[in-house]
Amino acid sequence: MRKTFKYRLFTTHLQKVALDAQLREACRLYNAALQERRDAYKTCGKSLNYYDQANQLKDIRAAKNSSLANYSCSQDVLRRVDKAFKAFFRRVKLGQNPGYPRFKSHRRFDSITFPSYGDGIRLNGEALRVQGIGCIKVKLHRPLIGNVKTATLKRECEKWFVCFSVEYQAQLLPPLSNEIGIDVGLTDFATLSNGKSIPNPRFYKLAEPKLRRAQRKVARRKKSSNRRRKAVALLQKVHARIKNQRNEFQHKFSFWLVRNFGTIAIENLNVKGLASGMLAKSVHDVAWAAFFSKLAYKAENAGRRLVAVNPSGTSQTCLCGEKVWKTLSDREHVCTVCGLIAPRDVVSAQVILQRARISPSSVNASVVELSVA
Repeated sequence: MRKTFKYRLFTTHLQKVALDAQLREACRLYNAALQERRDAYKTCGKSLNYYDQANQLKDIRAAKNSSLANYSCSQDVLRRVDKAFKAFFRRVKLGQNPGYPRFKSHRRFDSITFPSYGDGIRLNGEALRVQGIGCIKVKLHRPLIGNVKTATLKRECEKWFVCFSVEYQAQLLPPLSNEIGIDVGLTDFATLSNGKSIPNPRFYKLAEPKLRRAQRKVARRKKSSNRRRKAVALLQKVHARIKNQRNEFQHKFSFWLVRNFGTIAIENLNVKGLASGMLAKSVHDVAWAAFFSKLAYKAENAGRRLVAVNPSGTSQTCLCGEKVWKTLSDREHVCTVCGLIAPRDVVSAQVILQRARISPSSVNASVVELSVA
C-alpha cells in the first residue's frame, strides 16, 4: 500500500528564503518547458514528450553557471508539464472544455518533489536535511512507517511541510462480523442503520462571517501591492482552518467506523453531479467525496469490507421491497404494506445495508471503486 505522512517544518528566515528560491527555480523550469513545447509545435509541428525534454537536462546542468547544477527536482517538474499536456489532450478527445496548460506564477507554484528519497533530501533524527538548504527542524508527531519512496516540500499559508510517500504493509485489525449501513445527508452528516445520527458540523457555513471580512479586505487592496498579499495570506489561513477542521472530523468518524464494524455499506453517489444548483455550497461543505476516500483507504488498511451499493431509490424503498414515495419534506417513513413506521434516513441506511448483503460476491473486498470524482 502507498500512504503519505505529512509533517510540519520550522524554518529559519534564511531557510525560508532559500526554499522560496528553489520554488522560483522550479517554476522557471516549468514555464521554460511549457514554452519549448508550444514553440516546437508552432514552428515545426512537432509534439515534444517528457523524454525529449528530460534528455536535455544533462547538457543544461553541465553548462557554466547553470542554476540546475545541484537541483534534484528537475525531472519531477518536467513530469508535471507532461501530465498537464496529457490531461489537455484527454479532455480534447472527450469533447470537454480542454483548458490549454498555462504559465505559472512563482507565488502559485507551492511544492517541489524529490523523486528519490536520499537524493537531495533525508531525515536526520529530528531534522530534515535538504540539498542546498541544510538541516530544517521537523515536528515528527507520529512515527514514519514503511519504505519512503518520494518526498515533497510544500508551502501552505506561509508555512512549510514535508510529505513522505511510503510503501508499507497493511495493518489488519481483528476480524469483526457486525455490519453497518450509512446514509449520508445534509441535515445530518450521516445516519447509521442502528439509528444513530452524526450531526453535520457545517464548518464552512460557520466560518462565512470570517470569510466575508477577509474577502472584503482583499477586494479593497490595490492589486500587486504588499498589503494585498498580506490580506490574501489572511484569507488563506481562514480557508486552511476550515479544511483542517473538516479533515479532522472525517478522519475521526471514518476511524471509528473501521474500528467498530466489519462490513460498512455506503451509497455509490455521483457527488460531482449532486454538487450543482441550489445545493452546491452545502454539498461542497459536507464533502462526501473526501469522506468516502478516507473511509476507503482506512478500510483497506484494516482489512474491512466496504461495499458501495446502487443509490437509486434507497430513500423511496421499504425493507419489505415496497415503494414508499416521499418528498424532501417527508421525514417519516410509513409503509402501508408491512406497517413499518420509522425515521426516513434510518430506513434508507437499513436499505443500503440490505442491498450490501445481497450484492455479488465480486464486491466482497476491502475496497470497491467509488465514483466520487
